[in-house]
Amino acid sequence: MMRYFRRQKKLIISGIAALLIAALAWLSFGPQSGDIVLMDPNQDSSASSSASGKHVTVGVAGLSSATQQVWAAVSKIARNRYGITVSIKNFTDYNQPNQALQNGDIDLNAYQHYAFLNAWNKANHADLVGIGTTVIAPIRLYSRQYSSVQDIPRGSTIAVPNDATNESRALLTLQHAGLISVKLPKNGLATVASIIDNPKKLTIKEVPPDQTPRVLESVAGSVINDDFAASSNTPLSLAIATEPVDASSHQWLNIIAARKKDAHNDLFAKVVECYQSDEIATVIRRAYGGRTLPAFGEYLKRLEDQHAE
Repeated sequence: MMRYFRRQKKLIISGIAALLIAALAWLSFGPQSGDIVLMDPNQDSSASSSASGKHVTVGVAGLSSATQQVWAAVSKIARNRYGITVSIKNFTDYNQPNQALQNGDIDLNAYQHYAFLNAWNKANHADLVGIGTTVIAPIRLYSRQYSSVQDIPRGSTIAVPNDATNESRALLTLQHAGLISVKLPKNGLATVASIIDNPKKLTIKEVPPDQTPRVLESVAGSVINDDFAASSNTPLSLAIATEPVDASSHQWLNIIAARKKDAHNDLFAKVVECYQSDEIATVIRRAYGGRTLPAFGEYLKRLEDQHAE
């Protein structure tokens, strides 16, 4: 009987020791103070920064694994450098982060480029502003049949997304690749009707953006934006032309947006500074696998210089 109790005592002690080890492991390797804080989009976070003085809530849309990695790194830097807690609120609809920002439900958002923000402001009589650039996701011409644009034969079909902004970007990418020439209309967005020279007599097939990867097998090439290329696992190695990053690309730079009255908010400027760091540039390249590129400071200048050569 005594042997039984001694054995039970050893088991209990072993169990307690295991729990202590697990707890220590969690403290050492579990969620750290710099890790990303995800918030329910329905959770009230209004005036979060003013309430604590060191808490900033950032709205995003369609949070991907790569974006989560980037913001986890930003959050860690902000915590370590300035004692700022960065929380992320994920929305499923692309209009929601701007509406939430306008209403004061979040402090900043980071999911859109200048062109989208400008269009949203105009449609909603708002005055949200960009306070810092983040990334650019160039659209690319992909082909399974040809390894260069020069190999595309006369009379071939090229698919492009049929939404206004991405179709314009696609056509300008084809122009940069030397396949067509376009004349931009007054609104600055090219359409098939804007094509003024088409030496290879290419057929430009307009398809829904989410269909551009799916038609790749049946066309000479398809211009696919980064989101759909990534979600469809279209290999980057199939890209034979890339949208140039130059002065005209400014409208496609993704941004951190704020309310106009907060354009010079020191706390928010610190979050932008943490994002626009060498550490985050490295995380962006690794997380996105080269599809999405850092677009701030020297990194943006290098991209522009590469395409100017």
